[in-house]
Parts: sequence; C-alpha cells; structure tokens
Amino acid sequence: MPRTLYTVEQANRALPYVRRIVEDLVAEHRKWADAVRELEAVAGRGRADDPDPRAEELRRLAHTSAADIDTFLAELAALGVECKGYDVGLVDFPAVLGGREVYLCWRLGEPAVAHWHDRDAGFAGRVPIPGAERSVRSGAGPEPR
Repeated sequence: MPRTLYTVEQANRALPYVRRIVEDLVAEHRKWADAVRELEAVAGRGRADDPDPRAEELRRLAHTSAADIDTFLAELAALGVECKGYDVGLVDFPAVLGGREVYLCWRLGEPAVAHWHDRDAGFAGRVPIPGAERSVRSGAGPEPR
C-alpha cells in the first residue's frame, strides 16, 4: 500500500474525523489502564485457593479495551496517521516540508495541525509551522512553505 503524505491543509481537513477516533482511543486507553491497575491490585490481594471474582471481570474488561484500542489504531493507520501517545492523543501525519519527509504533529485539544517535527525528533522536537498560528486564528488552514 502506498504511503499517505499529507499537506497541512489535508491534515486539517482530516482532523474532525481523526479527532473523533483519537477521543475514543484516549478514553478507551484510560479504561484499559484503570482495569489493568485494578487487576494488579486485586491479584495482589487474592489467594490461589480463593481468587477474587472481580479479577476475571477485570481481565475481560482489559482484553475488550485492548481490542477496541487496536481497532482505533487500525482506523488511524488506514488514514496513514500514526498514533504516538495513546494517553494524550498525540498523532503524526506523514508529510513533506521543504523537500524532506517530516511529521505534521497534532495533540488532542489543539484546534488545528499547526506543528511539525523531523521523523526522528518526536514531540520534544516539534516546531510551529510557519504561518500556522495566523491561519488557525483566521480559520484558514496553514500551508507548508
């Protein structure tokens, strides 16, 4: 399958759909993490000859949540979008800026795709897309330069 490369405008047009998937992903990840945390606590208190009945329920919940997370990740992958932070909703859109492959970076809660980073830099290396802040305020999607 050919790799999807986004312009800033295309990433922002896809954002409403991506945002819904990421909102669901983050919520499901919280459910999964809570179930795993509680399961660890329950399992630590239980005895082999008298297991806590809640343990099996928590295992099922964690398994179901993990499957749902996989589904959300597959939906993002089908769009060519990579999730880099299940807990905070951090996603990268592959792109070409200035003739080199980079990621357009968006985090749940941000109004638009307005940052980018080198492929090996990650979130800590992200920088604003030139003109993106002006474009976000005006409602227009920023374009790469």
